[in-house]
Amino acid sequence: MKRNQFAVWLTALMLVRTVALATTSADELAIRRIIDEEVLAWNSGDAKAYSQRFAPEGTFTNIYGMVFTGHDAFEKRHGDTFATFFKGSMRVERIRCIRFVTPEVAIVDVDTEVRGFGKLPAGVTSRDGVLRTRLLQVFVRRNGEWWIEAYHNVDVKVHPRATMKNSVIESCICRHK
Repeated sequence: MKRNQFAVWLTALMLVRTVALATTSADELAIRRIIDEEVLAWNSGDAKAYSQRFAPEGTFTNIYGMVFTGHDAFEKRHGDTFATFFKGSMRVERIRCIRFVTPEVAIVDVDTEVRGFGKLPAGVTSRDGVLRTRLLQVFVRRNGEWWIEAYHNVDVKVHPRATMKNSVIESCICRHK
């Protein structure tokens, strides 16, 4: 009898874990889709589309160290940059890690490269015509949809020969347990 109870308990546990992993996989795909949409919007110079998943009260720190709060400020700042020094630029993003802190909160660590931009302010590093940044986004799920609550972007000081093509980027997917 105890053996049967253990088998039922083990089966139930495995089923719960399978459902949790399937949910996490769907959530991971949804977040990856948002990142892909960000890249398409950036490369089109479309600030409205780029800001689509940014939360109403989200916070944003750009590569110059400027801090903004709210969806409207995020969209306006990107509209300004798409019209000036990032006009016509092309962006590539590679996700380093998606870590689910809880089933409703994910931290997404991204390497970016931007090409074809105008003159950058002093202090922002661009070697070989490529601006490299490290973007950290905090996603929160509300009513079944993922929103960017925090967006922190810094330029990366790298060796001039390092690129996303030849550098080792460790990818991870960490799940809430």
